[in-house]
Amino acid sequence: MEFLTANELSILRWVHILAMVYWLGGEWGVFQTSYNVTNRNLSLDERKRHMETAYRIDILARTGIVLLLPLGLHMGKLYGFVPVLEGAGIWWMWLFFAVWLAMTWTAFLKRETDLGITITMLEEKLRYPLILALFVVAFLAFQDSGPIVAGEGSRWYPSKMALYAFALCIGLFLRLVMRRWTARFRVLAQGPNAAEEAALEREIGQARIAAYIYWITIASVCFLGAVKPF
Repeated sequence: MEFLTANELSILRWVHILAMVYWLGGEWGVFQTSYNVTNRNLSLDERKRHMETAYRIDILARTGIVLLLPLGLHMGKLYGFVPVLEGAGIWWMWLFFAVWLAMTWTAFLKRETDLGITITMLEEKLRYPLILALFVVAFLAFQDSGPIVAGEGSRWYPSKMALYAFALCIGLFLRLVMRRWTARFRVLAQGPNAAEEAALEREIGQARIAAYIYWITIASVCFLGAVKPF
């Protein structure tokens, strides 16, 4: 226990880096797998196997993106940026994100069921107020008010928070596309359907464009955390 207390910040930073790696690497894996999901030259069973692979890769990315925020807030508390988390606040914060992570994994494990789709949609709705809160808190920090204390030399912290919120926005769209995979493949299992195939290709085409913006955003979040330029 003494070791954990003495090295709390370093351990959090290490896990934070791991979460970022799984987030970025996982999104790349899903991106590449999506080409086979939409490949009409493959059998439907083969395409579904690639879709299953994409889901199994994506759960690591989803886990990483969920963990990044509480890890960042915990480190922010240690830096003195988030005094509101002092005392019991840090435990309530971790409890909230533990519930969020449990929802994410339940949605993954039950992804082929109506329950899984329902939980996925609920988890997506949870992100809307969270995204809004992150943008508002980041904005207030630049006005030298609100729960985040970030003055000269520490503006990178609310900037990183705002970029993370923007990444969540992109992630919502990408989650929507993947959720629709399950529904569309249910229709395709009943027989060839040109309209569903066209919709699948159109949505994944849009998701690939979003993915490029996603990677640039993730890289920017990494840069701010590593360099702390302002």
